[in-house]
Amino acid sequence: MKKSIYILSGLFLTIFMQAQIIPQPKPGQDPTIKIGKPRTFELKNGLKVLVVENHKLPRVSFSLRIDNTPYAEGDKKGVSDLTSALIGSGTKTMTKEAFNEEVDFLGASINLENNGGYASGLSKYYNRILELMADAALNSVFTQEELDKNKARLIEGLKTDEKSVEAVASRVQNVLTFGKSHPSGEFLTEESINKVTLNEVIANYNTYFVPEKAYLVIVGDVNFDKVKKQVETLFNPWLKATAPNLTISDPKDVQYTQINFIDMPNAVQSNIAVMNVSNLKMTDKDYFATILANEVLGGNFNSYLNMNLREKHAWTYGAGSGIDGSKYVSTFGAYSQVRNAVTDSAVVEFLKEIKRIRTEKVSDEDLKNVKASYIGNFVMQIEKPQTIAGYALRTKTQGLPEDFYENYIKNINAVTPEDIIIAANKYFLADNARIVIVGKGSEVLPGLEKLKIPIFYFDKYGAPVEKKVLNKTIPAGVTAKSVLDNYIKTIGGLKALSDVKSILTISSGTIQGAQLELTSKTTSSNKMLREIKAMGMSMMKQVVNEKGAYLVQQGQRKDLTGEELTEMKASANTFDELSLSKKEGIILGGIEEINGAEAYVIKDKESLYYYDVKSGLKVAESKTLEQEGQKITQTTSYSDYKEVKGIKFPYKIVLNIGMEIELTTTDVKINEGVSDSDFK
Repeated sequence: MKKSIYILSGLFLTIFMQAQIIPQPKPGQDPTIKIGKPRTFELKNGLKVLVVENHKLPRVSFSLRIDNTPYAEGDKKGVSDLTSALIGSGTKTMTKEAFNEEVDFLGASINLENNGGYASGLSKYYNRILELMADAALNSVFTQEELDKNKARLIEGLKTDEKSVEAVASRVQNVLTFGKSHPSGEFLTEESINKVTLNEVIANYNTYFVPEKAYLVIVGDVNFDKVKKQVETLFNPWLKATAPNLTISDPKDVQYTQINFIDMPNAVQSNIAVMNVSNLKMTDKDYFATILANEVLGGNFNSYLNMNLREKHAWTYGAGSGIDGSKYVSTFGAYSQVRNAVTDSAVVEFLKEIKRIRTEKVSDEDLKNVKASYIGNFVMQIEKPQTIAGYALRTKTQGLPEDFYENYIKNINAVTPEDIIIAANKYFLADNARIVIVGKGSEVLPGLEKLKIPIFYFDKYGAPVEKKVLNKTIPAGVTAKSVLDNYIKTIGGLKALSDVKSILTISSGTIQGAQLELTSKTTSSNKMLREIKAMGMSMMKQVVNEKGAYLVQQGQRKDLTGEELTEMKASANTFDELSLSKKEGIILGGIEEINGAEAYVIKDKESLYYYDVKSGLKVAESKTLEQEGQKITQTTSYSDYKEVKGIKFPYKIVLNIGMEIELTTTDVKINEGVSDSDFK
């Protein structure tokens, strides 16, 4: 089954790599920019309205933001999420279906959530679009039916996230940095979601969806006087109220640099985040220096981190960092995903580059290029209505000078190399860094322990745990051959497998939203066909026959030679284990946890095979692949075994290559459906 997965990985990697960071162009002359100034007015209920007229395009956008203090939800975490989901799901004047149908008819977009909303569309329809937005915001109807649907949707998302290294990393980073009782450290659980009642959702809406700290920013092809009258008509009925003014405790940095490790045995690569608390405000004098310091360190393709981890060492598809000015305490973080084998080395390089920017002056040429790249992106963003709305909103909510964005480029250009060092020492903490690593403990911890950095262990929810026992004792008499022989016996027996002359399997799944069908044909005479189709069209085909092997992708044929040919021929068989059990050099590497159960690990060069200790079934395998000069580890999980003519096959296959792709087998045929013509 594994060979069909390797074809899919090539297709996935091609798509994945297209989404990576693109090198920035060389600097040019600084552009002259002009940002539209909003005209403002305020309703008696407290709603502030900002209007930026822009008649270049016949479009308009409405951005409603309620600038309440963040609040914690405790054991009812999920109230705000469910409130967001239910706002606009039907109003007192329209059903949900009628509302959505009219929005589609207008070619508009309207989205509401518990702290505001957004709408956009053609300016000739702006009256109706604003009417619909106001109706959804002020006249929402909350029903038990919609609550139950959205609870189920949230819980289903949580279940999907259970095996996601990225989802776990994001959750634990917040928990450890802010604390579970902090608004930024709380996380959803099935228990907390189920505790939320309809009355609590309605109470949340009535308490926090109020106009006192609300801002409506209108940008586009509108007339100020006309839109002012309409806003007054539609939003004056919004009852005046103020949300609770809560206080938030500020999180603290760790006393010394440490590793916080979360073990996920299914991780094919390690998720690394080097973090510390940040109090950066947009009004701070060192704001622009800090933003540029981050660009030099990790915010740019040519940054220290990306040039080191990606370009120099080829450990990752991208490494970066981020920091923003915020009204509330936030974080600085440097991030990447790297192969398990280089996790410890990557940590060393992260700390090296952070110390570098704190001690070494960035060259004038590098800083010039970074400024040009950043300014270029800044200018490009100005063309978007959402950007102008965001500028206007932040100017009001964060107390920025009225000319803050007009002077933005000038302030960026004024930053010196000395300013970069000062800002880096203040906001990028080398001695108080929390290094959060989510990865496969059995493969990465031995290396991390050699770094002599204190390591603390946590579970997937940020709770402290003891270090797992990684090297479990193998029972006497168990060898690589006995494990493989037991697998062969478990799925049907040596005689039954030897009688199989051909296997046809058909599987389906999705990648990047596209439906895929995977057809696999193999024979005991070492012939193979693998073909992936998307929407009925062949995307990739791989063939091994008595003459050799070739690959067809996007209509182009490539005959395989060398190592590629050797590997492809080796994979052309009905059952891997029939040849693997007779192979020299395979070893039993130990016992590891896979998907919550113990499995024997068999090692063969750069491949690992995992067999469940209790059932004897193969539950996973991993292989190191190389793509565009980058080495990656691909893990394939197997489950839902079903019997076909006395032989068990896995009907659920999950490919993990930093992102999971699930395939479901729909048909398996033994000794039928395969002919010599398939391999021509």
